[in-house]
Amino acid sequence: MSLHMCSFACYGHDPSRQIEVHFYVHRVNEDFLQCAVYDCDSAKTHLIGIEYIVSERLFESLSSEEQKLWHSHDYEIQTGLLVTPRVPELVAKPELQNIAKTYGKFWCTWQTDRGDKLPLGAPALMMSPQDVNIGKIKPGLLKKRDDEYGMSTESLKTSRADIVGLERKNPMADYWVHHGKGLAVDIIQTDMKKCAPFP
Repeated sequence: MSLHMCSFACYGHDPSRQIEVHFYVHRVNEDFLQCAVYDCDSAKTHLIGIEYIVSERLFESLSSEEQKLWHSHDYEIQTGLLVTPRVPELVAKPELQNIAKTYGKFWCTWQTDRGDKLPLGAPALMMSPQDVNIGKIKPGLLKKRDDEYGMSTESLKTSRADIVGLERKNPMADYWVHHGKGLAVDIIQTDMKKCAPFP
């Protein structure tokens, strides 16, 4: 399965920074998907990161420290934030129903929203929109996307009322929502191994 999805993401260390993102999804198997992430779908697009998506079963096998890095997808699908541009909703809906029960880990390697001309510094951990004040997507971003694709996020929300999300959302996912703390990567200098054993 290859699919183009469009949604929004918040920086894990600063949820007020919100961006439109385009995922080009490849399903590896029933439990694992991988996505190249771009900042738009025009000819001037930039490859800004990568997202991995895992099933609930795989997510529950991860350590609690690892789970902190992951976010849920059900809210953004049920509310119409995540869409499949130029693909009829009826065609995309079965896959959206599957993705609503998954978790994702998204690393942004190129912060084009702040004007970076090249990928600079450490990657940033990104979070999915959530139903809390700082996790709600700004109306201007939604309107721009709706106008561009001739769609209505509100209408999609209504049509997706039957999509079921995670039965029990793990509290380690969406860590910033439940614990009020962001997660960020810093680059530090460290001693380097001077030799390594042969394989």
